[in-house]
Amino acid sequence: MAHPVESANAPAQIPALDGPHSVNGTTDTKPKEAKEKKGKVAEGSSYPLELQPRPAFFDHRIKMFEELKAEYDDFVKSQPREEITVKLPDGKEVKGKSWETSPMDIAKELSKSLSERIVIAKVDGELYDLERPLEKSCSLELLDFEHPEGKKVFWHSSAHVLGEAAERHYGCHLCLGPPTDEGFFYEMGIEDRPVSNTDYSALEKISESAIKEKQKFERLVVSKEKLLEMFNYNKYKQYLIESKIADGTSTTVYRCGPMIDLCVGPHIPHTGKIKAFMVTKNSASYFLGDPTKESLQRIYGISFPDKKQLADYKVFLAEAAKRDHRKIGKEQELFFFNDLSPGSCFFLPHGTRIYNTLVELMRSEYFKRGYQEVISPNMYNSKLWETSGHWANYKDDMFLLDVEKEKWALKPMNCPGHCLIFDSRDRSYKELPIRMAEFGIIHRNEASGALTGLTRVRRFVQDDTHVFCMPSQIEEEIGRLFDFMEHVYGLFGFDFRLELSTRPDNYLGTIETWNEAEAQLKKALEKHHPGKWELNPGDGAFYGPKIDITIRDALRRSFQCATIQLDFQLPERFNLKYRAAEDTNDPGRPPSRPVIIHRAILGSLERFIAIITEHFAGKWPFWLSPRQVLVIPVANPYKDYASEVANRLSELGLYADVDNGENTLQKKIRNGEIAQYNFILVVGQEELDSRSVNVRNRDDVGTKARAQTVPLDEVAEKLVALKKSRSIENKLL
Repeated sequence: MAHPVESANAPAQIPALDGPHSVNGTTDTKPKEAKEKKGKVAEGSSYPLELQPRPAFFDHRIKMFEELKAEYDDFVKSQPREEITVKLPDGKEVKGKSWETSPMDIAKELSKSLSERIVIAKVDGELYDLERPLEKSCSLELLDFEHPEGKKVFWHSSAHVLGEAAERHYGCHLCLGPPTDEGFFYEMGIEDRPVSNTDYSALEKISESAIKEKQKFERLVVSKEKLLEMFNYNKYKQYLIESKIADGTSTTVYRCGPMIDLCVGPHIPHTGKIKAFMVTKNSASYFLGDPTKESLQRIYGISFPDKKQLADYKVFLAEAAKRDHRKIGKEQELFFFNDLSPGSCFFLPHGTRIYNTLVELMRSEYFKRGYQEVISPNMYNSKLWETSGHWANYKDDMFLLDVEKEKWALKPMNCPGHCLIFDSRDRSYKELPIRMAEFGIIHRNEASGALTGLTRVRRFVQDDTHVFCMPSQIEEEIGRLFDFMEHVYGLFGFDFRLELSTRPDNYLGTIETWNEAEAQLKKALEKHHPGKWELNPGDGAFYGPKIDITIRDALRRSFQCATIQLDFQLPERFNLKYRAAEDTNDPGRPPSRPVIIHRAILGSLERFIAIITEHFAGKWPFWLSPRQVLVIPVANPYKDYASEVANRLSELGLYADVDNGENTLQKKIRNGEIAQYNFILVVGQEELDSRSVNVRNRDDVGTKARAQTVPLDEVAEKLVALKKSRSIENKLL
């Protein structure tokens, strides 16, 4: 029996209503020219802490919620109480009553400290409100803030607190309010003013007030008809309800204090669980990330269940700001951007050194591992993209061109071109696997507001490879890729975690083929990394499942760079084939179809350079450094010897500069330290007479370590060896 507010249909599943809405892979989109509307602020004052009178829609939706909640409570009371069994992860079983016992009741029975620490439950594998009564026997997990899913729920609930503060402060109409990997945001339509950082303090005070009130999060299933009535004041909610919820169905709303929002939940029990709350930034955005739709304003925040965690987070922010790749890129003259080509990086000579060193690293590994490098066109007729499926699934993210009355596009990936290369002549099973590599230039039509330094660009290059192999070779090839990936990441000191992303809603091909592909990847993961991978349902590419590899940097931040994608679809769509051994014995047998393994390790070179710039804080390992050695004479008579030393090292393939300028010796040394030269070699009369150099190590600055005088031949030999070693330690002597 459904309670009076529900329809007979199950609640609509609409995570897009308050989950992260991604456009071109980002949740941070804003218009090219967000038009700020000037608000009227009294001279010498800020906007009031809370608008008076409060928005009329508060009373309207609260009245409706309370009426529907009373109906639901009566429905719950009418349900028969039956004994249920709740199974815990350790195998222990706890008894309870249906429609009465909640996950929180069980937590309190187990341990008071546990009940105070947890933020959300999982019932039969699905996230579930702690205070919501269980309806039947089930399995139960209790998650705290440190669990990734617990953290997301905590931040989602904190977004509702921010939404309440925004409504009370601005009288605005809310749109979406999801958690992110680094906190949460709420976006909203505000008619009379732009959001400013001067608002942050007021928003935080209102939020703290809501937190002190320990406002309960109350869940209610509401029919589409009633939802349209409840949110009749808000055009954004009206659009979402009309477009996302089928007629005759229902979905959920949540209430905390005066805040009521369309939301699939679940949430923490009450706002008092939040002990530390901070507004971090604001930006502009588009409704649903669509540049053709209305501009909105977005406010970001972070929260924790402990004040010390916020203090630690502020320290983290300060360190992250010091390491910002855009700041270091400017200071070290590595790269820049220009509005005449947004999202396209200009690499300066020293940045190009880093870029080329990464390419050389991958090329050297390709040579050892049996890869063949190719070069394919940048621009293709739309017919290629129609064949590959990208025209239907990726067209909006491509740069389109009109050429001689036909549609063309710049390539957003290399794989269709590689299919044409494979198909350029007959292939035999004896050639497989073919490991095809390309440093191809790629363009993707990212929203202007999403462009962020090197981490989100429009023009980039991937260390892209496609392995064309027989089905029987998949497991071995993926094992080789794991070995390749572990070796490369080890050079930078990265550790990593693995996720298997499975069939998405917009998949191509048959379910049987997908099941086979997913089974192959699971088998490879279990063989090479047993128990060290997680499932990421529904996040595969439209043409096949994939393994996503996430690395962690020196600040323990996570970045997804490498990916291994198994593709049975493109070979089918491009009619790729090879002659198998058994084909020669049966002329009537149809040609065999290869499988494609898509692989990138660095991912985008641009984004990887951003990651390692911040990982190393601009203190480059010697082998990767664009400024390896600086030679400084102690006085004018030794300039020639300084130049000789620099030339000798340059001839050995090292980046060696000489400072024969007019600054003092101490000023030159200090400039070299600021520029992050790995080694500074000082030369004077003693060094000239003994054909030696005085070696100063960058990493010894600020320590008691002393410079040492070493023969030039020995230093040259050790520097070359250090470069070849690709060590991340800056040790020479």
